[in-house]
Amino acid sequence: MQFKDVIGQSATQQHLVDMVQQNRLSHALIFLSKEGSGALPLALAFAQYTVCEKVQNKNAAAGPSLFGFDERAATETPKALNDSCGQCPACTKAAKFIHPDIHYAYPVISSGKSGEKPKSTDYITDWREFITQYPYGNTYDWLQSIGAENKQGNISADECNDINRKLSLKSFESGYKILLMWMPEYLGKEGNKLLKLIEEPPPNTLFILVAENEEEILPTILSRCQLVKVPLPSTDAVKDALVTRANTTPEIAAQLAAICEGNYREAMQLLQHAGEDWISLLRDWLNFTLTRKLGEQVKWVSEVSALGREKQKQLLLYFNHLLEQSIRLRVMGDLHTMSEQEKDFALRVNKISSVSQQQVIIEELDKATYYVERNANAKMLFHALTIKLYHIIQNKALFLTN
Repeated sequence: MQFKDVIGQSATQQHLVDMVQQNRLSHALIFLSKEGSGALPLALAFAQYTVCEKVQNKNAAAGPSLFGFDERAATETPKALNDSCGQCPACTKAAKFIHPDIHYAYPVISSGKSGEKPKSTDYITDWREFITQYPYGNTYDWLQSIGAENKQGNISADECNDINRKLSLKSFESGYKILLMWMPEYLGKEGNKLLKLIEEPPPNTLFILVAENEEEILPTILSRCQLVKVPLPSTDAVKDALVTRANTTPEIAAQLAAICEGNYREAMQLLQHAGEDWISLLRDWLNFTLTRKLGEQVKWVSEVSALGREKQKQLLLYFNHLLEQSIRLRVMGDLHTMSEQEKDFALRVNKISSVSQQQVIIEELDKATYYVERNANAKMLFHALTIKLYHIIQNKALFLTN
C-alpha cells in the first residue's frame, strides 16, 4: 500500500516522510486515531515506504558496477521520494503483505482446542485478505471475518514471545525489521514481555503500533513510544473517495460524508443503504408524533423496526445531521452544502423547536444510536424515542408537509 492510497492525511504523511529523510525516525511509533480515520492504511503505507529500495537508495549506494566505474551513478543525486515507488521487489512484496521483514501482530481468538495457543501467524492468510478488502475496518469486522462470533480477541503472551523471537533475527532483505501491531489495546500484562525489546531494540528495528484508545494501552509501552496522532480525514476527502473509489454519485457522497464526519468505515457501511428516502420517513415520524396520531405512530415504529440495525442506525445519524444543519442554518443563514429538500426540512424544524430543544434531541438520538449498535429491542427503543420527542417539543407547533 502506498501513501496515495490513503484517504487524506497529507500533513501526517509528510511528517512521516520527513522523519525518514531527515534521519529522525524513532524506533517505536504509536499511530493514534479514531475508528475509520485510516491509521492502519497509513501504517501499512509507511512500512512499505520504509522498506522501498528506491527510498533506501540501494542502487545509488551500490558503488561501482561489476564492469567498471559508473560515472552517472557517482554524479547523480537521488531524488527524495515522498512515496514508495510501488515497483521495486520490496514494494511488490509489501503491497501483497508478504515482505519477510514486515511482521504483523493483531488480536486473534482461540479455536477451542485444548492446549492450543493461537498466534497472529496462524491467521496470516485471513489477515492479508482482510486488510486488502477492508483496510478501514475495525476490530469487530476483523474478528467476525475469522469466525469469532461472541469470542473476545486478544494478543497473548505466546504472541509476545513470538515477536521477541522474530525481531531477534537479522533482516532478510531490507535495512529494517518492522513489527506492525494493530490494536495494542488488546495486550494485557503480557505486553510487558516486549518492554526490553522496545527499550533496547536491535539495530534498524522499527515498531509501528496502531491504536484507537490511548487509555487502554499499557502505560509502560505508551511511555516508550513516540505518539503520532492521525486525524479524521476531511468531509471533502471522504466525499471524493466515495465518488472515485465506490462509484457513488456526488449527491449521495456529499450526504454520507456529512453524516459520517470523517469516519470512512461508517461511510461505507451507510453506502449499502444510501438509496432510502430518509427525509420522508423523518417527516412522517414528526408529523405522527406532534399530531398525536397514535395508530400511525405504532405503524411507523413497526416499519422502522423491520428495517434492520444498519438502516435504523443510518436513519438516526441522518436525523442528527439534519438537526446540526438546522442549527447552522439558524446561525449562519443559507448553507450551500444542503439540498433544497434538506433545507426545507431544516427550516420546518427551526419553526417548531429552539436551539436548546434541538440539542436535547441530538443527545437523545446519540443515545439511541448507541443502543441500536448494541442490539436493543427496536420497537421499545423507537416507541420510547417517539414519546421523548413529543415531550421535548411539547406540541409547540405542527410539523405538516405541504
